[in-house]
Amino acid sequence: MPPFEAPAFSYDYDAQSQIAALRAWRDTKPGRAIPAKAAGHLLLGSWNIANLGDPSQTRADRDIRVIAELLSWFDLIAVQEVKEDLSDLTRVMAALPGSYDAVFSDEAGNSERMAFVYDSARVRRLQLAGEVAIPPASHRYIKIDGSEQKFRGFDRNPYTVAFDCEGFVITVANAHLYFGSGSKQSVNRRALETYALGRWADLRWKSGNAYSDNVVVIGDLNMPKAEIGDAVYDALAKRGLRIPPHQSRIGTTITEGKHYDQLAFFPGDAGAAYVADGVFDFDGAVFADLWQARGAADFAAFTRYHITDHRPIWARFRTI
Repeated sequence: MPPFEAPAFSYDYDAQSQIAALRAWRDTKPGRAIPAKAAGHLLLGSWNIANLGDPSQTRADRDIRVIAELLSWFDLIAVQEVKEDLSDLTRVMAALPGSYDAVFSDEAGNSERMAFVYDSARVRRLQLAGEVAIPPASHRYIKIDGSEQKFRGFDRNPYTVAFDCEGFVITVANAHLYFGSGSKQSVNRRALETYALGRWADLRWKSGNAYSDNVVVIGDLNMPKAEIGDAVYDALAKRGLRIPPHQSRIGTTITEGKHYDQLAFFPGDAGAAYVADGVFDFDGAVFADLWQARGAADFAAFTRYHITDHRPIWARFRTI
């Protein structure tokens, strides 16, 4: 994602007031409840934080505090669009409780890293960590119906790390798949990347030598519609990955309402452990006076620049 332009107006806000509004939205708004972290469960999240660390998209300390508040609600959260410059991630980690840690990939397409932020008091990082890369000899197996377009590898390799929460071992593939444009070629490339990721997950799950039987694919998959008939959805589901319907059908982007951010898993152990999932529309809680004073367009411009244009998604799994 190219950096968003700074809003052409000033707006002052108090971080603690916005945090209080977020907590109230989470705790009282029907359909918005994110479960509290609790024994016997893993609360997994994913959030695309637009251009985190890009010097062209400057975040004040109050912005960092709001971002850290949302991250702190999860045992483990995959983060996309962490830039090569790690200064903002470092600021976020400093604003989180001391038990939080992070692990991240090296930079790839658009100078982006994939990161995981986790509460080490609840979650233990295990030995497996690496990028998903499809060997060139296997590229010929990456095909989508109705297209001769070739798979040439990922623009940003998904980043896979294994974690243990109370004996529940889960391998999470954090992905930010190719977007490009709305052209047929770009959509096909996106679908090819999606199928490649689904195929990888299927082969790992069936191999008998996978680090964990619980493989979860999560992140910004740039999926316009989470429904049969969407090329990206069909590519992800083709090898058996299950994409649970969100409790709320709220879109995961604050301006377009697309369902770009998704999670998927196989109907084995992870499927049996799955409890619920949802989308948290934080933009319904923050900067209410800005919305009232300046309207939707300026609200969106400010929110996507200072926080992000994506909403967090989450899923809850039983650990026992």
